[in-house]
Amino acid sequence: MAERKPIESWLTDMDGVLIHEGVPIPGADAFIKKLRETGKPFLVLTNNSIYTARDLHARLARMGLDVPVENIWTSALATAQFLDDQRPGGTAYVIGEAGLTTALHDIGYVLTDHDPDYVVLGETRTYSFEAMTKAVRLINAGARFICTNPDETGPSLEGPLPATGSVAALITKATGKDPYFAGKPNPLMMRTGLNAIGAHSESSAMIGDRMDTDILAGLEAGMQTFLVLTGLTTQAEVDRYPFRPSKIVKSIADIVDRV
Repeated sequence: MAERKPIESWLTDMDGVLIHEGVPIPGADAFIKKLRETGKPFLVLTNNSIYTARDLHARLARMGLDVPVENIWTSALATAQFLDDQRPGGTAYVIGEAGLTTALHDIGYVLTDHDPDYVVLGETRTYSFEAMTKAVRLINAGARFICTNPDETGPSLEGPLPATGSVAALITKATGKDPYFAGKPNPLMMRTGLNAIGAHSESSAMIGDRMDTDILAGLEAGMQTFLVLTGLTTQAEVDRYPFRPSKIVKSIADIVDRV
C-alpha cells in the first residue's frame, strides 16, 4: 500500500471527543491550543443541527475551549450548502431549531409551508405531531425530503433521547420516501468541510468516538481516522464493524503530540 501523507489538517467530532455532557474531556484544551499554535487547518464537527456556529463557539468558550466560529462545521451548515448547490434560492418547510433555520436563511432560502421545494428535518427537543403531519402531507404532495443527520438517538443527562433519524423513520414509514441525509456518515459533510478550510483528504485526519458515523465518514472521504474511546463506541465493539479506524486511542490527549 502507498504510504500516507503527513497529516496537515484535522477534523474532529465534538461530543464524545472534546466534551462529554458539558464538561471538557482531559486533553481537549491542549489539542485545540496546539492546533491554533501550529496554524494547521482544522474543523470541529457536529451532527447536531440545533445550534449555530456562534452558539457553539460561545458554549465551548465557557468550557475553556477557544474554537473560532469559522472552525465549526455543523450538519445544518452542510445541509444548507448542499441545498444551495442543488437549488439556489429555493423554499423549504423546516422542522428544527435556530441552527438550521439560520443556515437556510443565510443562503437565501424562504421558509414556508406552501408548496415548498423541500421538507428539511433537523434536530429539535420539541418534535410536534402537527409538524410531522404537515411534513408527511407536503412530501406526499411532491416536496423532496432532506434530513440533517441520521442519528437515531442523542445523549442527555437522563439517558438517550429520540433524535432526527428516529423521526425521519416515522416520516418515511408514512410517506414511503427515504430522506437524503446531509450529515455524517455522508462523506459530503466531510468534503464540504475540507473545502471550507482549503484542505485535502489525503493529508487530513478525522477524530471521532462513533464507528458508524465519524469513522465511516472519514474513511469514505479518504482520510486517516482516529477512534477515541471516550464516547459511544467501546473497544469491544470495534470488531463488529466490517471496517476499522487507522488507529484507536484512549482519548484526545493521546493525539496532541501528533499535531
